[in-house]
Amino acid sequence: MKSRLQKIIADSGLCSRRKAEIMIDDRRVKVNGKVANLGDSADPENDIILVNGKALTKQPKIYILLNKPPGYECTMDSTTGKPLAIDLVGIKSRIFSVGRLDLNSRGLLLLTNDGEFANKIIHPTGSVEKEYHVKVANSVPDDIIEVLRTGVWLEGVKTRPCQVEVLERGKHATMLKFILHEGRKRQVRRMLEIYGFKAIDLKRERIGNLILAGLKEGRWRNLTTVEVKALLEFKGQELE
Repeated sequence: MKSRLQKIIADSGLCSRRKAEIMIDDRRVKVNGKVANLGDSADPENDIILVNGKALTKQPKIYILLNKPPGYECTMDSTTGKPLAIDLVGIKSRIFSVGRLDLNSRGLLLLTNDGEFANKIIHPTGSVEKEYHVKVANSVPDDIIEVLRTGVWLEGVKTRPCQVEVLERGKHATMLKFILHEGRKRQVRRMLEIYGFKAIDLKRERIGNLILAGLKEGRWRNLTTVEVKALLEFKGQELE
């Protein structure tokens, strides 16, 4: 089956789709002996694809669950000089994070070399639930909890309805559980900041049917084929 050339290159694990497009533009990619152009398609099973003169080889799909500690970036290259989450895994294959946890957040992070899998998990229409446990400075009143549930405005776009539950409330701190069906940048922290509250600890406990299940911080494991299939088929509770 034919696919866009940049997608085939990215799916091979060689580089990102954007970098593949640059290589095609730079005339560094050939299909069956002819220089490829951006927008060309190919059949990865039957066509001979050369990148920088070397035959493109298909890499096995990798699916990893990592318990990310705070202080690690979820990028391919560091923007702050801080260590990278992917370095905790230490494998030679090119992998990337499925969505992100910000530098100071921790918990469940998926890593893969499968772009289609990543898109299905993070795309809003997929509605794959992400559960976070958040420690918030000061006591968060019930009326604010209700507003958070119905959605708040971030950069002119209202967040989708979500589940917010008080796990523990004290005079100086509140522990909240958020279940989101979207993954906007620093969403939980920003939702709280609008109403003057600061998240002092944020941990992602679950994505779809996957939980940390005792996996220690900084450790990782491969997902099973059954887990990957179940995650792609996961149907959570959608709120209106």
